[in-house]
Amino acid sequence: MWTEQVRSMIGTGILETLYMTVVSTVFGYLFGLPMGILLCITDKEGLKPNKVIYKILDVIANIVRSIPFLILLILLIPFTRLLLGKSYGSTATIVPLTAAAIPFIARMVESSLKEVDYGVIEAAKAMGASNSRIIFRVLLVEARTSLITGATIAIGTILGYSAMAGAVGGGGLGDIAVRYGYYRYQTDIMLVTVALLIVIVQVFQSVGMFVANRLDRRK
Repeated sequence: MWTEQVRSMIGTGILETLYMTVVSTVFGYLFGLPMGILLCITDKEGLKPNKVIYKILDVIANIVRSIPFLILLILLIPFTRLLLGKSYGSTATIVPLTAAAIPFIARMVESSLKEVDYGVIEAAKAMGASNSRIIFRVLLVEARTSLITGATIAIGTILGYSAMAGAVGGGGLGDIAVRYGYYRYQTDIMLVTVALLIVIVQVFQSVGMFVANRLDRRK
């Protein structure tokens, strides 16, 4: 029976899912964007090649990305508990979500920046632009469409991770799907949570693509 309590629970699950996704994405970009820029400029063909820095960041990104999120979630329980005093709930889930998002975002930023036409960078160098000016006025500006598209993909990925966190009491729609759809065999609630997750992903996708298309200089 779809009681008021169930409807309220679904509504709370939607808000918790959005909260976890948005906050984790913000923190992910706070650390992942600089990491991606460093990966790009310290590469052997970058603005300021540095084998040591590139190798360290490359290894960190590869290691974290190779760990399945559910395992990463469990591995970070002690750190999450130390940081927040608990390891369950929507707020606690932000910690492993951010940890998983950082290398994923960094790789997408690195890829987007490397797609910028090298001729544009050479022209900026010829005009005497400093490396910092090239990064912020050339690379990030020229790659903005790709960066926004990448952000859309990142949000969808993090949203999927947040649903997966429900398996260990992470809160949100994933937690509802596990507790009611799996443990209690209430298929209707399971289907509703899955449908809501799909709708949320599509909304983020549509908004991201709209913004990317508006900023695309090639159109």
